[in-house]
Amino acid sequence: MTSFFDQADCALMNPINGLTPNALRKAANIQERILKLQHELNRLLGAPAPTEAAPAPKKRKMSAAGRAAIAAAARARWAKLKSSTATSAVRKPRKKMSAAGRARLSAMAKARWKKAKAAGKATL
Repeated sequence: MTSFFDQADCALMNPINGLTPNALRKAANIQERILKLQHELNRLLGAPAPTEAAPAPKKRKMSAAGRAAIAAAARARWAKLKSSTATSAVRKPRKKMSAAGRARLSAMAKARWKKAKAAGKATL
C-alpha cells in the first residue's frame, strides 16, 4: 500500500526519523548544553529563568447582592415582556372563506388534476 508521501519525503519533513541512535544521543547532549548556556546567560543578565511561570490571574467574584440584583432585573424584563404580549397581542379572528369561493377553488383544482391525468402524470 502506498502512502501520500513516500519515504524520502517523510525523511525530508522530519529529519529525526533518519538519525541513528548515536546521532540522537549527540543531538540530545547538544540540546542540554544549549539549555544550560541559556540559563547561565539569563542568570548573568539578571533575567528571570524561563521556567518560572507567572502567577495565574485571580478570578473575579460577584457578591451575592450583585447576583441578586442581576436576577431581579432579568425577572423584571421577563415579566414586562410577558405582560405586554398578553394584553396587546389580541388575535384577530381569522377570515372565513365563503362557500362560493371554496367551490371555485375546488373546481380549479379538479381542472388541474384532469389536465394532469390526461397528460399521463401521477403528480402535478
